[in-house]
Amino acid sequence: MSSSIADTWIDHVGLPIFSAIQPQDIEAVISQAIATCKATIEQVVAAQDTSYHAVVMHIDEVDTRLNDLWSPVSHMNSVLSNDTWRAAHDACLPMLSEYGTWVGQHAGLFGLYQQLRASDEFDSLDTAQQKMIDNTLRDFTLSGIALNADDKVQYGRIKARMSALSSTFSNHVLDATMAFSKHITDEKSLAGVPDSAKAAAHQLAQQKELSGWLFTLDIPSYLPIMTYADNRELREEMYRAYVTRASELGPNAGEFDNTDIIDETLSLRTELARLLGFAQYAQRSIATKMAESTEQVVAFLTDLAEQSATQAQADLTEVTEFAAQQYGRMNLQAWDIAYYSEKLKQEKYAISDEALRPYFPESNVVPGLFEVVSRLYGLVITERHDVDVWHSDVRYFDIHDSNNQYRGSFYLDLYARAGKRGGAWMDECRVKRRRSDGSLQSPIAYLTCNFSGPVDDQPACFTHDEVVTLFHEFGHGIHHMLTKIEVSGVSGINGVPWDAVELPSQFLENWCWQPQALQFLSGHVDTGEPLPKDMLDKMLAAKNFQSAMQMLRQIEFSLFDFKLHMQTDKVDVQAFLNTIRDEIAVLTPPEFNRFQNSFGHIFAGGYAAGYYSYKWAEVLSADAFSAFEENGIFDAKTGQSFLHNILEMGGSAEPMALFIAFKGREPSVDALLRHSGIAA
Repeated sequence: MSSSIADTWIDHVGLPIFSAIQPQDIEAVISQAIATCKATIEQVVAAQDTSYHAVVMHIDEVDTRLNDLWSPVSHMNSVLSNDTWRAAHDACLPMLSEYGTWVGQHAGLFGLYQQLRASDEFDSLDTAQQKMIDNTLRDFTLSGIALNADDKVQYGRIKARMSALSSTFSNHVLDATMAFSKHITDEKSLAGVPDSAKAAAHQLAQQKELSGWLFTLDIPSYLPIMTYADNRELREEMYRAYVTRASELGPNAGEFDNTDIIDETLSLRTELARLLGFAQYAQRSIATKMAESTEQVVAFLTDLAEQSATQAQADLTEVTEFAAQQYGRMNLQAWDIAYYSEKLKQEKYAISDEALRPYFPESNVVPGLFEVVSRLYGLVITERHDVDVWHSDVRYFDIHDSNNQYRGSFYLDLYARAGKRGGAWMDECRVKRRRSDGSLQSPIAYLTCNFSGPVDDQPACFTHDEVVTLFHEFGHGIHHMLTKIEVSGVSGINGVPWDAVELPSQFLENWCWQPQALQFLSGHVDTGEPLPKDMLDKMLAAKNFQSAMQMLRQIEFSLFDFKLHMQTDKVDVQAFLNTIRDEIAVLTPPEFNRFQNSFGHIFAGGYAAGYYSYKWAEVLSADAFSAFEENGIFDAKTGQSFLHNILEMGGSAEPMALFIAFKGREPSVDALLRHSGIAA
């Protein structure tokens, strides 16, 4: 039964048919697909044919089928979450975890890979095929292949429990976010709030059959209050609700509390690391990354913090003195910082995010993004309307290169809505791979954001920060879609160390600040005029406003994550975070702040002992961009070099080797500090 249902989930070209996927069918379909995978592996092992085709390709076919079925289920649970979807999704997690452990500890399969690695055939394989085999052997070790029988069982139990905890953590954050709303009927309470934010809040209130304005903890609703609302009590109420989400203090206090989940997750990670022979979980994390040791990571972050600290303190002093002198506001609280910072920014640079917003309508930004990558890499991006999507807001695009060769496709889902996980991300729908029959499977990506949507028949207009976010995710997307590697395990972002995978995304952000690009990226929503030169000059002058404070904030998160995963005994997580802040931060949040309880990156998103990756890769991206500063920001030769040496290579080679192939030397931190305006 489930096999025929599964066939209805995928169309004739291999795309998901989202409208055909029903929650009640999911568990049976995924269970059947896993059973097929297991049976195939047993057949491969029984045959004892150690050729690349017999081992790798044979199993890749069924694993791809499983991924093709699970990918849309996992995605829809993130973008259309409700109790029914969630239950169906979560019911599959133990099966998938058990399958991953079963494969990783399959002695017979491990033996075949070892024989393939030692064979004459291995030497005749291309570098991508060899890298995939080496990565697989490494992953067998990290899956506990060498453990005794009892420890293997324990490993499987830990992995299954960690998978469940991760999902619950994420669900709690989403539920706690949705549990809070602020209904306002007196417009005087919204003094200072931009018309665009009020219009969106009014539209949301109308949808709920309420008068007035309705604000939520979704970022497009929350940030305008924190940045612009003159009503200090309102700012404090929103801030408290936001920073206590999923904690014992938050909206629906206790119901969605992630505190115990954090403690259990950390305990399990430590236990897992010890099983595998590591002293602590951070060492386990480093085993698959570009960084060479835990000491190297801590030294890297500490050095950046030291180089940023003086300027960060100056940033804070400036806004504190400004609030006192201009507004008589002493003793700034956490809910005052963004508000008075915005006032200071407007006074210094006569520019605000809201003044810029009308110049970044979706109708300019999206084609402008496509124009940037067209000039850099010769890409042609065209929209299609004949593809099944999960929501009416979703768009679908094909990418062709300068030779008119099809390279990949992507779904674009830009707006925030109820039931959609917060943040922005790129995920794989399909990976590029050469099939057993010789045909090519093309890469397809999901690009998901949470921006302000159209209001009252007005097109969506984005803040410049949102434009930067879109470029970031599209950088991930083209890393996935432009790959020339045809081995699934190292194609696109697969096999790329986590601390290097942010290079293409952070790299593409640079074009959001280039006057040449802003000429076609911007256009007033009413008149179509590009961003006036005086506004552009002000925006560029304000680019590094409080950048050192922002740098320290990211380092604080990174050091908290990394050092937390270096602990071997149970810790009081809040006290531990406070200690990090005492060492690093110039701005200490209030005692009730429970940031860690919604830190999904490390407790539900794969960044455990890896959040430092953003800063690590930012060094790479800033240094890579300096080549365009030297040669011209749309220099085609430099663009082609980045395309061939970085984007097309996927995980087929070590990232340092790829960076050196592009830049001619190892990366330097100097460009990052210069781009951030930090005079170290």
